[in-house]
Formats: sequence, structure tokens, C-alpha cells
Amino acid sequence: MTDLTLDDMSARYVDADMKKAAAKVPTFIVSADDHVDEPADLWDSLPAELREHLARPPATFANRPKGGRDPKARLPDMDMDGIAAAVIYPTFTLRVFDKPQKVQEEAFRLYNDWIADYCKTAPKRLFAIPCISCWDIDQAVSEMRRCADMGLLGALIWQVPHPSLPLHSKHYDKLWAAAQELDQPIHLHILTGFNYKSGGAESKGMEKVRGSVNIKTSDSANCLYDMIWSGVFSRFPKLKLVIVEAEMGWIPFYLQQWDYYFRRNQKKGHGNEAFAIERLPSEIFNEHVWATFMDDYVGAQLLNFWGEKKCMWSSDYPHPNMTWPNSRAFLGRQIGDLAPEKQKLVLSQNCIDLYKLKL
Repeated sequence: MTDLTLDDMSARYVDADMKKAAAKVPTFIVSADDHVDEPADLWDSLPAELREHLARPPATFANRPKGGRDPKARLPDMDMDGIAAAVIYPTFTLRVFDKPQKVQEEAFRLYNDWIADYCKTAPKRLFAIPCISCWDIDQAVSEMRRCADMGLLGALIWQVPHPSLPLHSKHYDKLWAAAQELDQPIHLHILTGFNYKSGGAESKGMEKVRGSVNIKTSDSANCLYDMIWSGVFSRFPKLKLVIVEAEMGWIPFYLQQWDYYFRRNQKKGHGNEAFAIERLPSEIFNEHVWATFMDDYVGAQLLNFWGEKKCMWSSDYPHPNMTWPNSRAFLGRQIGDLAPEKQKLVLSQNCIDLYKLKL
């Protein structure tokens, strides 16, 4: 653990009513989006000309639990929070998705080896998503297969690609085919690739919030739009996609609007557009796409009639935005009144089924 108090480590406030509501939440929970804090020396074996493109992870953290770096310390933290298992993503390696090809490929290989070793501490509780560079799609397929052989799950690729390689292009078809063959999902996590924070850009004041809400949501909506409307899932009917850490309340609204314009433009006399898809976008989403959420009260209310089979909860441990160590209190506020069978889907079963986890 740490010398800091639990309250010091989380910016989130928990009141008495939330703690009371925690009793409504199942004790068996799986987090679909946790993170690690990579070691400070992760890049040290790379040549100097590659290292100069990479920010060195801090040697220590003043306000984070030790489990982000030490898997043995993570397990008691998970027990404290009632988390049976966690699907894990990187932290500092997320910033490598806008780097040159050789830097990406070599840095991702080091990270993937490190995270595979990290998960060996508890192979029935810790599961990780490997980072895959998409500059060279043949190399991407090779690395995804190598990672699958190590027990890693699917592929995390850039959410906002380089403008020359949009997600709706055929450039990715070999990767989609391989993911379909392996029966493993493709993952798109916020703040990966050439997004509004690319290159270390920082904003302040109202522009900081614009990025954290408006632009972040727009990035997620655009990548989902490209994947659905370009016919990717028609060409690869068993492909699975996970939208990560973008919350979920916006998704049914976008699907509703996309369905409306699909129907409108398919009517004779209104353009009769020759779209690459022949089904409603919402139907494609419901068959192929999953989404994670952390603290989304609005989205949680929609689970009464939408998304209970496609949404998965996440704690974001060990980041300052995490719900740990009071995750069940936050969940009680959000979905405490949801039917027990729906709570089970959102809090564990959807994630277990998607990844075929054996806990």
C-alpha cells in the first residue's frame, strides 16, 4: 500500500448516502478498464535515437497506490474494492501512439513483454490488452499474434490515426481479419494517436474542459462512425470492437441520429444514398461493439432500456480519476436500482463473456 490515506489518493468525494447505496451492488465485480504505471526504466534498452522521442515514466508517484507498478501490491487493493479481476491498459505508453513507426513498434514490444510478465503474478485476475502499432499493418498482425501467444487480449490501436491512415481505409483489413480469426477484440482508448493532446499539448481554463468533454467525445464518436459506416463489420462479420474510457451516455443518442439519417437518405426522393452499410447503425453496434464507463450517471439511467449487454464498468485504477477504493459506492449511486440481472451483466458477465475469461 502507501503511507498516504485513501482520501489523498482519489479526487472523488464519497458521501454517506453513496456508501449506503453500495449495499445494493453485487460483491463480484470485474473492471473492464484498469491501468498500470510503467517502470521508469522501461525504455532504457532502446537505442538513443528512439528513446529521445519518449517521455520517461516517473520513478515514483506521490499520490498513487503502489499496485499500478507492483502486481503483488495490486491484489490486496483489488480485494479492498471487491474487484475479482481487471482488464489492464497502459498509462505512459498511451502517449506513444503518435510517435514515428520505429519508435512505436519497438516501444510497444517492450511494453507488451513487460505487461505480460506483470499479469503472470495472478493469471486468473489480471488480464492485459497489448499495444499494436498500425503504421505497418503486416507488423501489426505479427505483433498481435505474438501477444496472443503470451496470453494478452486483442489489440489496442490508435483511436485517432494519422490523417493518412483513417480507420475507414482498407489499410487495416489484414488486422481486422486477424482479430476476427483470433476471436479477439480491437480496442480504441481515449487519448491515443493524433488527438487534441498529441505532442504533449496542454490547455488551460475553459479549453481544458472543452478537450476533456467535447473533443474527447467527438474523437470517440468519429472513430465509431468510421468503423460502422465504412462497412468494416460487413466485410468482417465476426469482428469485435471496444470503445474504452469514453463513457456511454452519448452513444444511444448518436445511434438514434445515425439511424434517422440512414433511413432518411435511403428513401426514394431523398438522395437514395449508396452507403457502404445495408443495416441500421444501431443494429451493427449491438452486434459488434462494446463500451466501458466509469462514472456516468446519465448513461447508467439509460441501462434500463439500452446497453445492458454491451456496456462494461471500469474503475480506472490507479489513476487519480479512479473510483477505488469506493467503487461499489459509486456504482450504488449509478446503478443501485437497476435490476440484479442487469447489474450482473454490466459489472462482470459482459466482460467475462467478451474475453472468455476463466476466473
